[in-house]
Amino acid sequence: MPKPRKELISLEATPYYHCTSRCVRRAFLCGNDHVTGKDYEHRRQWIEDRILLLAQVFCIDVCAYAVMSNHHHVVLHINQTDVDALNDHEVCLRWHQLYQGTLLTQRFIRGNSMDAAEREAVGLKVALWRSQLCDISWFMRALNEPIARQANSEDQCTGKFWEARFSSQALLDEKALIACMAYVDLNPLRAKMAATPEDSQHTSIQRRIRAFKEQQEQPKTLAPFVGNPRQAMPDGLPFALQDYITLVDWTGPQHREDKRGAINSQLPPILDRLAIEPKQWLILTSQFESRFSIWIGAAQKLKAIAQQLGYQRTPGLRQCQALL
Repeated sequence: MPKPRKELISLEATPYYHCTSRCVRRAFLCGNDHVTGKDYEHRRQWIEDRILLLAQVFCIDVCAYAVMSNHHHVVLHINQTDVDALNDHEVCLRWHQLYQGTLLTQRFIRGNSMDAAEREAVGLKVALWRSQLCDISWFMRALNEPIARQANSEDQCTGKFWEARFSSQALLDEKALIACMAYVDLNPLRAKMAATPEDSQHTSIQRRIRAFKEQQEQPKTLAPFVGNPRQAMPDGLPFALQDYITLVDWTGPQHREDKRGAINSQLPPILDRLAIEPKQWLILTSQFESRFSIWIGAAQKLKAIAQQLGYQRTPGLRQCQALL
């Protein structure tokens, strides 16, 4: 029996998740429709802008994203530390960037005097919003729903824009995380929409490379790379930015049809650190969604979370044992 989403997204398992949404009937509703000749390319910018806006409002870090012609990917990190550090006023300010709120919370933001009952009502609402600011389901809802309304308004029609709410995969360790991020960032190269990572429109890797080349810094709207794991580790992705860019740059050409079967001998050092074989890595970064189900990580972690959630069998265990 399928498990409810609240059991599939659990901080006890991991704070990292890969989420995907597809357009209805997988039509080209976000790109250039070669059948009708209509160009919907501008909608990809809508989605990218929305992702980056939500990254500043929610206490959910965007690790990677790619907006394709008929679907989008995001790799998200639930930042529980950030949401716990917010005071009630900051929670309201963030929520009001997306939604109107209530008359009481609007008065609270303005600093108007309130009696005890009103303060209690505001406290209850703030507690709810605090939980929703680190809720991936709310993040995806705030991403997809406005895009659907905007697209339907442009098309002067009604009905579904997205096939379903969204699909999610839990990334249980470093190997799963970096493989998923590279898989997402390399989507346009596999689809032959770009020749190099820096030419990949509407992707996190292009944004990271441009920021690094132009300003020698990391984009403030994306989760930062903070280097390899160590003591007193700051919040962020447990890899070095230059290592990751090198890895993606090395991986991209390996997926080209004229490069099949000829793996570049100059392996990125990050593969050695994570003990990933080159052939396994190429499978991971080209078949991530099709190979894995709801959890991806070391076999021991998969077994532990499956037992915790009451599964008699461990979904995806054989593939994780073979590739991770």
